[in-house]
Amino acid sequence: MADKLTIDAKLVDECRNAAEKIADGIQDHIDQNTTVSVERTILRLLGIDGVDSHEVPLPNVIVDQIHKQGRLGEGVAYWMGCGMAATGRNPQELALMVSSGEYELTSSQAMKPEAAMQILEPWITRGLSIIDDRRGERERLMQKIPTGPQPWLYVIVATGNIFEDVVQARAAAVQGADIIAVIRTTAQSLLDYVPYGPTTEGFGGTYATQENFRIMRKALDEVGEQTGRYIQLVNYCSGLCMPEIAAMGALERLDMMLNDAIYGILFRDINMKRTFVDQLFSRMINAYAGIIINTGEDNYLTTADAAEEGHTVLASQFINEELARRSGMPPCLMGLGHAFEMNPDLEDGFLFEVAQAQLVRQLFPDSPIKFMPPTKYMTGDIFRGHTMDGMFNMAGVLTGQSIQLLGMLTEAAHTPFLQDRALSIANAKYIFNNARHLGEELIFRPDGRIQQWADRVLKEAAEMLDDIAEKGLMRSIEDAVFASISRPADGGKGADGVIPRKNIYRNPFAERMMEVLKNED
Repeated sequence: MADKLTIDAKLVDECRNAAEKIADGIQDHIDQNTTVSVERTILRLLGIDGVDSHEVPLPNVIVDQIHKQGRLGEGVAYWMGCGMAATGRNPQELALMVSSGEYELTSSQAMKPEAAMQILEPWITRGLSIIDDRRGERERLMQKIPTGPQPWLYVIVATGNIFEDVVQARAAAVQGADIIAVIRTTAQSLLDYVPYGPTTEGFGGTYATQENFRIMRKALDEVGEQTGRYIQLVNYCSGLCMPEIAAMGALERLDMMLNDAIYGILFRDINMKRTFVDQLFSRMINAYAGIIINTGEDNYLTTADAAEEGHTVLASQFINEELARRSGMPPCLMGLGHAFEMNPDLEDGFLFEVAQAQLVRQLFPDSPIKFMPPTKYMTGDIFRGHTMDGMFNMAGVLTGQSIQLLGMLTEAAHTPFLQDRALSIANAKYIFNNARHLGEELIFRPDGRIQQWADRVLKEAAEMLDDIAEKGLMRSIEDAVFASISRPADGGKGADGVIPRKNIYRNPFAERMMEVLKNED
């Protein structure tokens, strides 16, 4: 997509410099702490899976035991190494011993951290090699059956039953969808554990479990062979189990994960200090696995006015970009999000949507930008809604968006039927095909409305980022700078799951992943 807007390079540098300073302001906190979810993720990557007799996941059993004894700051990896040395058992066998009450990890004889990590080394290598294999599978399949052209058509399934989700996902792929997102059941982001096994009951979506990931991945591979297109699978590694679900997605070859550094704080009231630690490791796992993240800036415009608050979306994108970069993630995996949410009664609103979309596209040229459909002003009038979705699709292809989450004409009426999704796919395919190269044929007036709008949004974003850099990100979130929502730094859910690291603490998976990612950079 050729650059059509004239963008002030000095302002862009100012935005990125401010974002770097903002990230610096929370980096010490991230480096000095771990969380219960980070520690559970380490156990999962070591191969520990299953539940105890009370259906409590084994990673939770182990971490909770160590945490209650005040020893989690030394790291679950350290205690697993000590326990394996003492018992001669592998990680899964040791987990079962702990679960049954046969063994207490913190009763293990102390070792030097390096010795404990050496005991774990074969299992660390095994966990990483599984992810390496899954990434290799994706690359081979995409060579054999490539994805469709961008913008990719992204649709959701949300029945609550993974097997019904499979039926709907297959139908959507045959109809032309490129990406299937399995919406999570309501409030799963607030669970401080990951449910186990296949699930058939969920409200507003389906539980994110490793077995559900495996079931849907198999189904989409089969329909991909049938259609001759690699169908991409999406789920959500947000909430209190952000890094754990990232690990599960990496192990089961998901292709995209919803993953934002701020969303859970604002919209799920999850403790910000926990979220900032969790997001780093979760993004590191996604980067290592080659999984595209989708950030959630579109949600800001569901509570704030898109015409007045477009700069907040841009500011957050710069922050998300910098935090993702620090996790080792390359731009090609940073699916920064924004949305088509102008009030349809606003004169020239379509021009302003194009301005925002083009600005985002040019500022992040190497990122697979995710464009979200209108939802805030959907009324249940399916004819008006279908027209709004058509204009959204036109803006997407005109500005070269990468990922187009298709709107549904029945938005605000009911959960989409198969035929509703089919109509949305047909709408997008018609517009994308007929306007495929329209953006290459058009230029924007240097002094026109689109350029002026983009200039204003970028200027306001730079001012906002400078202000956040001055006050700090935590204080700024307390002051409700995003989405008009205030969250206290020490409040929210999961605050008791943040643990200061001791001087012997090690996260061997983070160390190995970052070593590889730095070499790839």
